[in-house]
Amino acid sequence: MKSIKDKRIYVIYTGGTIGMVKTKQGYAPKQGYLLDKIKTIKDFYHNDVPDFAIHEYPQLIDSANIKPEDWITIALDIVTHYDQYDGFVILHGTDTLAYTASSLSFMLKNLKKPVICTGSQIPISELRSDASDNILHSLILAADERICEVCVYFNKQLLRGNRSVKVNASGMDAFSSPNYPALGQVGVDIELNEAYLRQAISGEPTEIEFKTMGVPKIAILSLFPGMDANILNKVLQPPLQGLILKTYGAGNIMNSPEVIHELIEASKRCVIIINCTQCLKGSVKMGAYEAGIGLVNAGVISGLDMTDEAALTKLFYLLSIPGLTQGEIKEALYKDLRGEMTV
Repeated sequence: MKSIKDKRIYVIYTGGTIGMVKTKQGYAPKQGYLLDKIKTIKDFYHNDVPDFAIHEYPQLIDSANIKPEDWITIALDIVTHYDQYDGFVILHGTDTLAYTASSLSFMLKNLKKPVICTGSQIPISELRSDASDNILHSLILAADERICEVCVYFNKQLLRGNRSVKVNASGMDAFSSPNYPALGQVGVDIELNEAYLRQAISGEPTEIEFKTMGVPKIAILSLFPGMDANILNKVLQPPLQGLILKTYGAGNIMNSPEVIHELIEASKRCVIIINCTQCLKGSVKMGAYEAGIGLVNAGVISGLDMTDEAALTKLFYLLSIPGLTQGEIKEALYKDLRGEMTV
């Protein structure tokens, strides 16, 4: 087994708050700044920190501008360098970090090395920044052979990537994993909760397999009291292929024949509709209440305890696989593919 200093980590720097500097127009990414700053921090070159190489993307972007095409670029970058490095760290803006982590978990099949996504709430250029700590511990975690999945590391916690959500816009505890325990904690010691880490499935190929994504037409719609069925009608019109429907509580919806009619008609047009709860924590249990029976009859699929980010990117992934029928997509949505749901 290699010592940590002998391990090599590939760092992908996409942009985001972590490397921004103040400008007259507000904070903005500055090419080369993050790399130069890290070179001045001696902790990154300590014997207990793995060797690392930073690949700064030529166009640094605010994560609010991330597109599915960028997810593919990041995934391909990992696959291209997979054999040369022991682990991977992705430096990313926090706003859409959970979407990127979720999408990577589906695209990178048979992953056997750590992929740690992180960012910061305060730029590394500013006093009290959390950037250095998040990067440093992500590097150390990316060298740990017990981790073989996509994770989010933030503010002393290691979380499963496709279970993570951003829950705080201004606090340092920006991310949470509402329906799955943390994979690890950083305190005086770095402790992994090994029972919760994703294990390699027996019989899985040892080589990583890249499954690309297309850009299918998908929407997310949150119900609200008194919502007019015409709104749903407009959202469900072609060329829509999939809808994440955010319902109340355990997956309930208003008792409206017009709303149910729109869902039935959309299902007939092969629109895949996933029922996810508006609650941060808990699981959809369609049929537990009368208010959810209509969804079952309309062919809506339970999202169980998936996050919005996981449900969206899972549907992106499945709709991008050539030749899958609507029935096969629905069947796959009920399966736990990468630890994204509790079945």
